[in-house]
Amino acid sequence: MSGNFFEDFKLGQLFEHRPKRRLTEGDAAVYKAVYGSLFDNGALDELLVFHTVFGMSVRDISLNAVANLGYAQCVFGRLVQPGAELSARSTVIGLKENSDRKTGIVTVRTQGFDGAQEVLSFARWVMVRKRDAASPAPEAALPELASVAAFPPAPGEAPGFSIGRRIDHIDGTTIEEAEHAMATRLYNNVARVHFNQFAERSGRFGRRLVYGGHVISIARALSFNGLEGTRIVAINGGRHVAPVFAGDTIFAWSQVLDIQGAALRLRTVAAKDLPCDSFPEKDGVVLDLDYWAILSP
Repeated sequence: MSGNFFEDFKLGQLFEHRPKRRLTEGDAAVYKAVYGSLFDNGALDELLVFHTVFGMSVRDISLNAVANLGYAQCVFGRLVQPGAELSARSTVIGLKENSDRKTGIVTVRTQGFDGAQEVLSFARWVMVRKRDAASPAPEAALPELASVAAFPPAPGEAPGFSIGRRIDHIDGTTIEEAEHAMATRLYNNVARVHFNQFAERSGRFGRRLVYGGHVISIARALSFNGLEGTRIVAINGGRHVAPVFAGDTIFAWSQVLDIQGAALRLRTVAAKDLPCDSFPEKDGVVLDLDYWAILSP
């Protein structure tokens, strides 16, 4: 399977992703072993569900990606229990060729299901290679994406938090070559840019790129030092600001943007090889994630 290149996509195109994926307690244990997540309510970690649904879409959407660039309007419909069999589908909602004519931006909306129940929906945009730079490009179509995701109300309070508060999560995690490859395989993400050093040696970066979701999970795990007891219910938007490679050390800081009952709107920023006691905004930043998390009783 050679995968789809930019000129293969059409606006409104629907992909039913195969195969389905059953998540077990074993998957949950491996995820915890890789990231050290401290939150355990018996359900699968919401980011494990996100990465799994994302990974199911890779063969159709981003097998020939240069990089995944960002996310928006991500809503977790409900908790997913071990043993759930997940399926996924994606619809192309945006296309735009880049000025170099060698790549283009494909935006899709992906939905994940446990049986007939939708458990996750998100939009993402990815830079995909063209098969032939001389191929005609489709007419540019840019989707309108709401800046704040909608989710059910979270009654209660968020004691100890105030709007504007910033938290340095202090610790750092170094990305190991074997761990990022193992984690990416856990999600069935087979994008070549993460695994094929022979090909990537002559690619854009000269080396394998770490899957952006791996960085999200590292930042999330670091954030438990200060945001312990929270569960993500929606992601408003996120950007992978710069590439990450094995050997980089990830640090993170967060800011409270809003409070609605027991729900915190948070911005978590991750930087590489840069402690975050100065709350960096640009230099060294690799991830900027805006999301809602609720405080669990």
